[in-house]
Amino acid sequence: MIVLGSACSQPKVAAPPPAPKVIRDTVTVTVRDPELDKRFGRVELQLLARDAEIEDLQTKLEDARAEVVRAMAKLQTVASRAQAASAMAEAEVSLQSMKSGASEDPPEAAQATRLVRQSATEFNKQNYAGALYLANQAKIVASSYRGRLTLGNRGGARPGETPFAVPIRLKMTTRGNVREGPGTGFPIAFAAESGTTLTGYSYAEEWIRVGDDTGRSGWVFRTLIGRPD
Repeated sequence: MIVLGSACSQPKVAAPPPAPKVIRDTVTVTVRDPELDKRFGRVELQLLARDAEIEDLQTKLEDARAEVVRAMAKLQTVASRAQAASAMAEAEVSLQSMKSGASEDPPEAAQATRLVRQSATEFNKQNYAGALYLANQAKIVASSYRGRLTLGNRGGARPGETPFAVPIRLKMTTRGNVREGPGTGFPIAFAAESGTTLTGYSYAEEWIRVGDDTGRSGWVFRTLIGRPD
């Protein structure tokens, strides 16, 4: 008997090669909203303005405290008549300078005038410490007016420009251009190195009007500056 099939071997079929591995990279793309970024910039500038207001109030508070301390000390060692008279004369000069430099009396003139008159009243009462204090307050008001006048003379206020309550100290956080106006379309006034100290006077949109210690002035974009450490 012949048995067919058992002796016949089947040909081996080669296994298919393994499929290649696919490596997928995940890339995170951040989409910036220009309007949101602009709003964020405005908030930053508003906070900067608020910081200036707080510094102004703090300065006034410290001045008031200093004057109170002087007044308390002078309860025992009274201010001299000559000191009070000198301060009153300086206050009167500041007041007259304020009035002569404007076509009409500025708002600060009324306040300074009132302080000068009150100082004279206390002087006549021989309250020389009180007279000195009030005369110094009048000089502070005059100094505030000069700061505001300086801002107005720096090329004139632009539409939408908001002044800080007081000039504030700033510094460049990176090297950048200070321009003649609030925008990249304006010519470059000067280049400021990182760490350069500047004084901020006002802002318009996302640009800050600044000046340096040499008298140069211009506008710098908000992302290029920060508060000193």
